[in-house]
Amino acid sequence: MSWTPASPIAGSDQVNFTSPTYGPVEDTAPDNNGKQYAITSLGGTQAGVFSHLATAPFTLTFVKPKVIKTLGKPNPTTGVITSVPRNVYKLITRKGVLPLAGQPYATMLVTTSIEVVAGSEIADSANVKAAMSAHFGTLYAQSSGLGDSVLLSIL
Repeated sequence: MSWTPASPIAGSDQVNFTSPTYGPVEDTAPDNNGKQYAITSLGGTQAGVFSHLATAPFTLTFVKPKVIKTLGKPNPTTGVITSVPRNVYKLITRKGVLPLAGQPYATMLVTTSIEVVAGSEIADSANVKAAMSAHFGTLYAQSSGLGDSVLLSIL
């Protein structure tokens, strides 16, 4: 199954946001190994938030490796594979934000990097999925706390 966000995307809880939703529209990714959506509509209560603009982007981009790395051969004497490559996937959110009133928008980046050990997608898919489930579950459950942390720089 390919990466296709549901429409609307149900946003996670944040202070002063009530049932936030985001309407994705397929967009052109910066490179051919990515898939991108622009957020062109908003729902719920999220005062002061705006959707995608040319000068202030609001996009979600999922990027896969250009070349999938495979597991090397084991050492013929020890049977150990000494170099285990990783295939890196990224989810990048870009959002135009104001650094100061009256200034031009600057683009904020939120990146999740997923480094899958080559071969594990076949040999241990259940644990790969468990890592994904725990990671994104934690981000979702702690979204409001993380939002406060990046505003206040307090963990």
